Amino acid sequence: MTLKTTPLFAAHEKLGATFTDFNGWNMPLKYSSEMTEHKAVRQAVGIFDLSHMGEVFLSGPDAVKGLNTALAGDFSKMSVGRAKYTVMLTEDGTILDDLIVYRLGEDRYLMVPNAGNAPAVAEAVVARTEGMDLTVDDATADLSLVGIQGPKAADVVAALGEDFAEAAASLTNYRVTEILVNGNDWIVARTGYTGEDGFEIITPNADIAQLWEQIFSLDIGVEITPCGLASRDSLRLEAGMPLYGNELSTERTPFEAGMGRIVSFEKPENFVGRTALEALREHTPQQVLIGLTSDQRRAARSGSEIVVDGKTVGVITSGIPSPTLSKPVALGYIDAAHADVDTEVSVDIRGKALPFVITKPPFYSR
Repeated sequence: MTLKTTPLFAAHEKLGATFTDFNGWNMPLKYSSEMTEHKAVRQAVGIFDLSHMGEVFLSGPDAVKGLNTALAGDFSKMSVGRAKYTVMLTEDGTILDDLIVYRLGEDRYLMVPNAGNAPAVAEAVVARTEGMDLTVDDATADLSLVGIQGPKAADVVAALGEDFAEAAASLTNYRVTEILVNGNDWIVARTGYTGEDGFEIITPNADIAQLWEQIFSLDIGVEITPCGLASRDSLRLEAGMPLYGNELSTERTPFEAGMGRIVSFEKPENFVGRTALEALREHTPQQVLIGLTSDQRRAARSGSEIVVDGKTVGVITSGIPSPTLSKPVALGYIDAAHADVDTEVSVDIRGKALPFVITKPPFYSR
C-alpha cells in the first residue's frame, strides 16, 4: 500500500525526519530525539505537522440539529468562536471517534476528526443528517494543519503578522477565529493535544509550506523545534489525554472511558447511540479507564496485563517512561472493583510483576 503524505513531506525530509506509518500516512516520527522534542514543548515551543487530521464542515439552518443528532454533545448553546470536545458513537453506544467541533459562524461549523476515522466520520454525518437543511463538506484532502505547542506558542503566533498577534492576544483556551491570508481563510484555534498552551492553524494545502517556512524563519529569541508523532504521544499521555485506537475504540463506551460528562441526555435529539447509553446510565461499567504510575524504572506498554492478587483484572492501553516526571506513567482499563485511586497493583512487563499505583490523571499539568 502506498502511504499518503502531507504537503510538508519534502520539508520534513529536508529536516532529516524519521518517518512512520500512522493510519496510512507517512508521518514524521521524530527529527532529532523524542526526548529533545518533548522537552522543547514543555519548556519553549514545538511545531507539529498535523495535516493528516480530518476537516469536515457542516453548515446550514439545521446545522445544530445535525450536530446534535450525529454527535453525543449538545451544540445548541455553543457560541460563535468556541470549540467543543465531543464523541461520535455507534448505535451500540461505543466510540466511533473523538473530535473537536469549532463554531465558525452563525450556522457554520468545523469538525476535526482523527486521521484514521475522518472518512467514516464524514460518511456518518451525511447519513445521520439526511433530509436536514444543511450541507456537509469533507475538505480533508484540501486543507492542512500545523500545531504550535508550548509555553512560547503565543509568541510564535504573534510574530506571524498583525492579525495573528491579535488572535494570540484575544483567543483563550478552546476559542477559534478566521484570518484572511492571501485571499484565503485560515483558521486559528487555541487548542492542542499536549497539555501545554498551544494553537492550531488550518490553511489550504497550497499555503501550508509558506506558513511552515515563516515559522522557522522567525527570530524571536526562542528556539523553535520541529516535533514528530513520538513526542506528541508522550506529551498527550503525560497530560492524561486518551488516544483513539488505544484508550478509545468501538469496543468502549464513554462511561467506561470516563467521558460520560460530555454525553448530553438533556438535548431533545435522538442522537445515534442514545438508546444504548440510556440503558447503561444507572449501571457501573464492568471496567473503567484509570491512570497508573510507578516508582520503579520500567514502563508498562500497551497490552501488558494489570494484576491484583495473582488475577488479571485489566490491561494497559498506553505507557511510557515520562520524560517530565522521570518515572513510568500509563493508562489502562481495570475492573471497576479495583479502580480506586491509590490502589496498588502489579503490571506484567515481560514476565515480571512490577509494582504500580492507580493515579488520577493528568500526571502532568501546566
